[in-house]
Amino acid sequence: MYEPIRTKSVHTTAGTPSDFPHRSREEELDIQLAGHLAALLAVTDEIRAIEPCADLDAAAERLTEQVARLRAGVAPVRASSAAAVRESRVVALHQRAHALAGRALVVAASRADTAVAILAAERMDAHAPAAEPRALAAR
Repeated sequence: MYEPIRTKSVHTTAGTPSDFPHRSREEELDIQLAGHLAALLAVTDEIRAIEPCADLDAAAERLTEQVARLRAGVAPVRASSAAAVRESRVVALHQRAHALAGRALVVAASRADTAVAILAAERMDAHAPAAEPRALAAR
């Protein structure tokens, strides 16, 4: 009476191999953490262009190492020199860096990456005082 179904159902998932590769939770967290650290590195480079200091240079190098480690040796793209940035943007850059370091800290804690968690916490501490709007007026 009815013709039998000759194709597999779209609802059948158990026991069938998928047609596309899946990443593990650990791989997804690595990708997310590398993205947060690369964004933090970009902001750090912008701040370094305005206010060069040894602490920011060291932080940029450590961030570069961690991003390369998380991306299996592929180093992040670095800005050779930031565009002319007005001094009034310094506070906004520090606020952004503080927020990015916080995001990196959350992901590092969830994947139990102690080295990155320590680095992110240090960067949060370094950007916290400068992220306050009155920090610029005190200079």
